[in-house]
Amino acid sequence: MEVGKLGFGMMRLPVKGSDPEQIDFETLDGMVDAFLAAGFNYFDTSYLYHNGKSEDAVRRAVVERYPRDSFYVATKFPPFILEREEQVEEIFACQLQNLGVDYVDYYLIHNVQTVFYDGVDGKGGILKSAHVFDHLKGWKASGKARHIGISFHSSPELLDQVLTEHPEIEFVQLAVNYIDWDSEIVQARACYETVRRHGRQVIIMEPVKGGGLAALPEAAEQVLKQAAPERSVVSWAFRFLASLDGVITTLSGMSTPEQMADNIRTMQDCTPLFETERKALEQYRGLTYHGLSATALLENYSISQIQPNPYFTDDMNYIRNSVAERRHVDIDDDAAFPEETVLLPDGTDGTPLLREAEGWLRKHHF
Repeated sequence: MEVGKLGFGMMRLPVKGSDPEQIDFETLDGMVDAFLAAGFNYFDTSYLYHNGKSEDAVRRAVVERYPRDSFYVATKFPPFILEREEQVEEIFACQLQNLGVDYVDYYLIHNVQTVFYDGVDGKGGILKSAHVFDHLKGWKASGKARHIGISFHSSPELLDQVLTEHPEIEFVQLAVNYIDWDSEIVQARACYETVRRHGRQVIIMEPVKGGGLAALPEAAEQVLKQAAPERSVVSWAFRFLASLDGVITTLSGMSTPEQMADNIRTMQDCTPLFETERKALEQYRGLTYHGLSATALLENYSISQIQPNPYFTDDMNYIRNSVAERRHVDIDDDAAFPEETVLLPDGTDGTPLLREAEGWLRKHHF
């Protein structure tokens, strides 16, 4: 069975009220039915989505309602809660029970990044000390994980290292969209090209930037509407990705039947989009702040703020990983961020904005 071009990301499910644990199964069941009826079949979840209730939701809405050979299920191992190796097998067994399955079609190590992989000191993080990759290979050998991969949130240099050291990895899940494509901090293009150079496949996540590209500033939206008035703003994000090769599927975290219907229409007839260039913060280009690119710092901060929930986005961790990778210092170390002044080329003091960005990212990383 071929994997459908659109994957159902089970991280922003419909809920009753504001409690992420109170999933609206009447609405979700209808969305699952529409998704499968349209010919799509890939469901992506995680141990921690919806405060740990997303895997249960997949079991109730998909596994218990449809034949096992009619869909693919993907879930992820959470290194950010791991403290000792003994937990690894316990967590995996719990996930199989949560999902109600004997095997997972696509199993990933969640959020591979510098701090978890190499550690702040560069001598090895929890993924190495707990031998998580060895366990991953064991689950594939036993048939409990049919395909194994990683989701990735760090530099292309680290990605190259991980894929070189772990030839068993079959695919990488990457944040790719037209905002991140040439981003100085996310570096989606460079990460995508790294994966393809290693001959691995890609699963695309965050195609709409966590919802941030679903509601553009009015001026930007008018440009798109004038070019293609019949298309939704969201469809441009998916069409931007249509020309990429080696893609298994493109995930979208859909919360409503309307979002589901729009994405289905787009992906059933997804013609490639011309490559869009975006403007950079040219006045900060080339300047540094505490050894970081000032442009990247501000970009990292501003992109986080356009998310529907700025406190739940992978972007907030890129600066932490950059500091760890380049300087082997933890972002929580105040000594690593002494007072520093940055003057723009016209003499303006750019320090207050940089300090605001740095402070928010240091406070809210995870």
